[in-house]
Amino acid sequence: MSARLKVVHTVLERLGRRGFEVRRHSATRRQAVLTRHGVDLVLDVGAADGGYGTSLRSFGYTGAIVSFEPQAAAFARLGETIAGDPRWTARHLALGAEAGEVEMFIASNSTSSSILPMLDSHVAAAPSVRYVGTETVTVSRLDDETAPLLDAYAHPFLKIDTQGFEREVLAGGSDTVAACVGLQLELSLVPLYDGGMLIDEAVGWAYDHGFQMVGLEQGYAAPTGEILQIDGVFVRDAATA
Repeated sequence: MSARLKVVHTVLERLGRRGFEVRRHSATRRQAVLTRHGVDLVLDVGAADGGYGTSLRSFGYTGAIVSFEPQAAAFARLGETIAGDPRWTARHLALGAEAGEVEMFIASNSTSSSILPMLDSHVAAAPSVRYVGTETVTVSRLDDETAPLLDAYAHPFLKIDTQGFEREVLAGGSDTVAACVGLQLELSLVPLYDGGMLIDEAVGWAYDHGFQMVGLEQGYAAPTGEILQIDGVFVRDAATA
């Protein structure tokens, strides 16, 4: 276990002793964080069919949401989800370090789809989930998409759930990250995608860029019960703001 990963485990233990729970209903705590920091724009990267944005709305967030989803079928469902919500828009894009096109692997459960190859560890943990095809998707840089938005909104919040591709999304979004008051990052506890960002790197990256962890949410669990991914909620460290 790396020194940084040991620190991560210590953080998780301390958060547990202080009453933080790694479970889905911690969305109420997330909303309290958004409210406290005056979030007026949520950038929802890896939106799938809109589950995250729907959760935001159900827990009281009324500000703007801009969702990004590259899969055609998921994007179509996302369009249905946001219909009638004038403050929630969607863009049919993947986000990465460079603009272009890439082949995306499509999984049998859609939400496990990724630009990265799935590892045997993922298949072993969830045998029913496998890649069933590929799809050519358009890739843009986060900074290129958000430049006009950063002038219009004062307190953006960035959520990334891209099945291991978080490192590349962040690499194309340095200006966006600098403007954000908070982040929510998917944290993989074990390698699931070839080259994917793991929890120690993700948490270390967040702290190195002026954020501190304030909450956890359950992500993906194997049918056998092991939690494979969680979401970390981070806010801008007051000392670096």
